Amino acid sequence: MSPVIDEIFRIFGIRGSEEYGGEAVSQLEHALQTAALATSEGVQETLVAAALLHDIGHLLPNGNIHEENGHEWLSQSFPSAVTEPVRLHVAAKRYLCTVDPAYSATLSPASVRSLAVQGGPMTSEEVTKFEGHPHFTAAVRLRRWDDEAKV
Repeated sequence: MSPVIDEIFRIFGIRGSEEYGGEAVSQLEHALQTAALATSEGVQETLVAAALLHDIGHLLPNGNIHEENGHEWLSQSFPSAVTEPVRLHVAAKRYLCTVDPAYSATLSPASVRSLAVQGGPMTSEEVTKFEGHPHFTAAVRLRRWDDEAKV
């Protein structure tokens, strides 16, 4: 295997059993469920990889801003088709809270709490900018799988 794949296995081996942010699943269970949801939709392998690794920043040192931490670490070994959805999946939650009134009602209590820390719903200017990002659609898809993968 490649060194980065070995390192991913090592990270999940050490920290994968940790609780996933107040949810009823572990970090590893959440990652695998998210990737399984992506796979079930027949998306490109890069988006499946993003789904699997979207929260790896929680497991790395200095994981407070996990989407940025994960993006930075993954960017050393993966293409932007993997790293950008990872970086944008928190912004996608903020986006969906703004453009889809029913979306907020689907968030788990832990996700509602983290939304406040993450900046709350987007402004109209932020929505316009986010919709213009080349990885916007992938980030929104990843976000929806992320929200479902907590069982």
